[in-house]
Amino acid sequence: MTQNASATPLHDFARKHLPAEVAARWTGLLRPGATLEKAEAGEPVAGRLGGLPLLPEGVEWPVWEGHGPLSFVASVDCSALPAGELDIALPADGTLAFFYFDGQIDSGDAYVDFADPECRPGARVIHIPAGAAVTERPLPLYDCDHGADCEDCEQLEAYPEVPLTVRVEATAPSIWHPVVREAFGDDDGLEGWPEEFTDALYDRKPGPGHQVGGHAHPVQNPVEYEIAHAALGNDVRWDDPRVAEDAADWVLLAQFDTDGDADMMWGDCGALYWLIRPADLAALRFDRVMFTMQCC
Repeated sequence: MTQNASATPLHDFARKHLPAEVAARWTGLLRPGATLEKAEAGEPVAGRLGGLPLLPEGVEWPVWEGHGPLSFVASVDCSALPAGELDIALPADGTLAFFYFDGQIDSGDAYVDFADPECRPGARVIHIPAGAAVTERPLPLYDCDHGADCEDCEQLEAYPEVPLTVRVEATAPSIWHPVVREAFGDDDGLEGWPEEFTDALYDRKPGPGHQVGGHAHPVQNPVEYEIAHAALGNDVRWDDPRVAEDAADWVLLAQFDTDGDADMMWGDCGALYWLIRPADLAALRFDRVMFTMQCC
């Protein structure tokens, strides 16, 4: 199910809580996103959480060297997404598979912090072209020095499989998103705006949810700033103007929320985010994706 981009509940919401001119400017920042929800019987399936990944011959299960194999989080069928209704250049077909080092192996000792370049192999996106011969991969054993036949090595656990269906809906930027600052010239985002609006905006959608494209729904501060700061390097101050400038050049590829049906818990009820520059997405350079995790 899709929504008319010019007449959505967010437009009605803005007109209710904001002056007409301000509401028009704010709704001009809305972007279409593909919301992924648990598919009920008979609903079309566009992806899934958990289970085992289907990978082509020659593509190894992703490993963070020195730490171990990544867990398979989700896959999305690009041909099942309403790409023409989104504003990012998703592949027309094929599958996107998302992997993350979730702490199963080391009880969370190794944290995937993309501000540290050495941690970046801890989250991966693999694009599997349409028509590629794929096989379901068995769960890998924990890395050890005892050899492949070691009976003491434990096996990575798969998350329960949950099929996902898709619908397109308008998404709003967080109140401190760089596009809001650019549109309203307010270094504090929407601070000082009607409290009724900011409270109601938060209450409309309390959780990030699963999503492809659109504005990310952060648990904390805008994920674009985290990614931009990581991309520029730790020696750059957070208030350096280059951070805000670079943040505007990252788009959400996908986010996956804490989900009880899939037995997924990211930190304290957090979410995983994969972002990419539009030029890299158009060129299918998924090796240049950047990742962050946020939690309460």
